[in-house]
Parts: sequence; C-alpha cells; structure tokens
Amino acid sequence: MRDKFRLNGHGPNKGNAERRAPFKKFKDDEEGSLVIFAVFMVLMIITMGGIGVDLMRSERDRTILQHTLDRAILAAADLDQQQAPQTVVNDYFEAAGLEDFLSSVTVDEGINYKTVGAEAQSITTTAFMKLSGVDTLSATASGVAEERISNVEISMVLDVSGSMGSNNRMSRLKTASRTFIDTVLKPTNQGLISVNIIPYDEHVSAGSEIYNELNVTTQHGFSHCIEFDDYEFEQSGLNFSKTYKQMQHTRLYDSWGFQCPVEDWADITVFSEDSTALKNQINQLQPSGNTHIFMGMKWAAATLDPSFNSVVTQLVASGDADSDFADRPAAFDDVETLKTIVLMTDGVNTSSYRVQDWAYDSPSDYAHWSNWGIINYLNRYVRSNQHHHYYSTKYWGSYGDDLMASVCEAAKDDGIVIWSIGFEVNDHGADIMKDCASSPSHFFRVEGVEISEAFDAIARQINQLRLTQ
Repeated sequence: MRDKFRLNGHGPNKGNAERRAPFKKFKDDEEGSLVIFAVFMVLMIITMGGIGVDLMRSERDRTILQHTLDRAILAAADLDQQQAPQTVVNDYFEAAGLEDFLSSVTVDEGINYKTVGAEAQSITTTAFMKLSGVDTLSATASGVAEERISNVEISMVLDVSGSMGSNNRMSRLKTASRTFIDTVLKPTNQGLISVNIIPYDEHVSAGSEIYNELNVTTQHGFSHCIEFDDYEFEQSGLNFSKTYKQMQHTRLYDSWGFQCPVEDWADITVFSEDSTALKNQINQLQPSGNTHIFMGMKWAAATLDPSFNSVVTQLVASGDADSDFADRPAAFDDVETLKTIVLMTDGVNTSSYRVQDWAYDSPSDYAHWSNWGIINYLNRYVRSNQHHHYYSTKYWGSYGDDLMASVCEAAKDDGIVIWSIGFEVNDHGADIMKDCASSPSHFFRVEGVEISEAFDAIARQINQLRLTQ
C-alpha cells in the first residue's frame, strides 16, 4: 500500500514538488535574454554613430583649417608679396575667423626664393564622446609653400613671317611678348634668368657677332644665315667641328623679304636680362617671307646647348651678352638650371628655294641676286622651260615637318622643356606644334588676344609657385 500511495503522487514529498515547479519554469524560459541583447545592440549602434558624428565634425574642421592654411602660405610665399609673410598668414586666418587656431609660422627666404611654413590645430567639442570622458578632439593642419627661382634659360622663338602682317597678329604678338619679358625678368631675378630671342621667317639671321664665332665659308657680306645638313636637326647643338656654308642672299619675289633677314632686329639675341633692350627688339619686329618653324626651333635648341658656351664667352667679352651669364648655357644635367623654349607660329612649314651653284659662284652673281627676286627675274628674262636650270627647291612643307619633329625630339631628350603656341593656326599647324611641345598641356592653340593669355600662363608656370609639402 505504501508503494502505491507514492506512485499516485501522494505522500509526504508532494508539497515540495509543487513549490519547486514555478521556479523551474522561470529557469527554462529564454525569451527575456533576447530583449536584453537587443537593448545592448541599440545602445552600441547609438554610441558608434555618435562617435562617427564627432569624428566627421572634427575632420570637417580640420579640412577648413587646412584649406585656409594652404591659401595663406601660398600668398605669403609669393616673391611679389610686399607684406611680411607672418602678416599675410595672420590676415588669412583672421578673415576666416580661425586666428585662435594658428600655432606657428616659419619663414626662410633669400635672393631667389621664399619658403613659408605654418601649423594650426583645430579643436572640436564632442557631442557624444563626452559621455565617455572625451570632451574635445584636436587635429593638426600644416604645410610649406615655396616660390623658388632657380637658374632659367629661355629661348623665345617668334614667327615674323609674312602672314603675321594680317589680322593684327604682329601687334598682338608684340604685346604678349613684352608682357612675358616683364613677368620673367624682375630685379629679384638678377643673374638667374636669361632670355634669348630668335625671330624667324624663312630662315634665322645669326647676326654678325654669332656668325663670326662659327666656322663658315663666307661668299658675300650681305647677311648672316648658315645652311644646316639634315642630320643636324637630330641634335640640339651646332657642330663646331664643321665648316658651315653661308646661305645665299636672295629672295623669291622682288616685293618679298630676303630669304635671310638683313635687319638688326632680326638677329638672334642671346643670354640677356636687359628687359628694355629685349622689348625694344620686339617692338621692331616686322612680318616678311615664308615660314620655317624648324629653323627657328633649331637655333633655339642650339643656343641652349652647353656647347654654345664658347660663343657666349666671346659675346660677353664683346658686350653682346650679359656678363652674369658667362658660364652659360649650363650643362644639361645641371639640376639647378631649367632650360625652356617658347615656340610660337601662326602657320605651317612652307617651301624655300636656292639658286643653282653655277649661277651663284662669283661676286657679280652675289650682287645680281641680291637685287633680284628669283621668280621675278626668271619670269622676265628666262624662258619658262629653262627655269628649273636656275633654281631648286631646298625645303617644302612635309620635309620641314620631319626636320621639326627631329629637332623637337632631340631637345626634349636633352631635358629642354618646350612650350608651343599655335596662333590662329589651321589643324595641321596645331598638330605639329602640339607634337613638338613637351606634353599636350604645354601646347596652346589661341585666337586673337588669347595669345597674351598663353604667354602669361607660360611665364607664370616657368616662375611657378608650388606647395612642396
């Protein structure tokens, strides 16, 4: 009976079992733990979102501070800036309402450079992170700006061919070129920046001073152009071991300019920092003749080639080059010297003619052809079927393009930076000028008064202002 009684749930332990049952249910119920976990995750998301907001606000403040600092030190490092660098930087920060965050300004300057550095620190009050004891976030903005004028050798190659006489092109070229001179040559640049001017049309006049320093077989005394062999366009410099042939002195038509210019303003000027003299030469430029861009480019590269120093030494001694540049052109690997060419044209390479040697071999021949244009003389005195016996074509368009491509490539290989300006050119002219430039961004295709903007942009990039850090 006792065992039956216990099996039916009766007996002395029945009350204890009933009392334990509710606690057992609570112990086995897991629904409450999910609520706790969800609350914990929401709190974590809110906390992380709050931290993100605080960090983004801090980065926003740092970015504003950095932009203000960059503008301030760029303006302060400008060599044309008359105010003290510290004052300039302070003014920028005060204008932005950030003067309390500027920590320091450092300045280092000399005759040809100015370096300005600054550091500032932003302080951002936190909205969420303060709950964990972080009341503020700080971030540092810093930078260094420098304008440095190293040694610069510039060759300006200016088109003075006949087409420059139309559409006010010559006047606009003169204005743009004078402004360029004023931009790159300043009192603070004394002895640092030299300028060569190479006017060109169908040829380039070396001028008597340079001509007399070369080995040339001289036939006449009318002008000072020399002939180049094709291989010489594959290198920057002149061949000082070679005896050059003097170019004939004649013209195509009586009313057209001489194939070799004779005016003083047409002569090459080298290694000058006399802005007045350079601008006076530019003022005298006149349009005449055909166009040989490759010839102007050859002389531009040659006057920057280190081998030209032997000529410069003599020109300095005779007062035809500035004494500050007696040791120029510098070596191509001189890291302190920038060599650059500014090449300008309004056209394309055209044809050029020469009298046959048999008709140009005596003083009387020299005098005859200096008085007559080739075509006009032949049309007047020689039967048309005999014309080809008197003259030959020396250059033509595509031939000139090939020579131009060669000398441009040679100059770039030597580290010369080439800027080119196509002034109201056709598409072909634009293509050959763009190919000659150091990069597409070194080429400017311009119309009208835009030529001044191109020259100004080049001048400012030569004398560039840059962030160094």
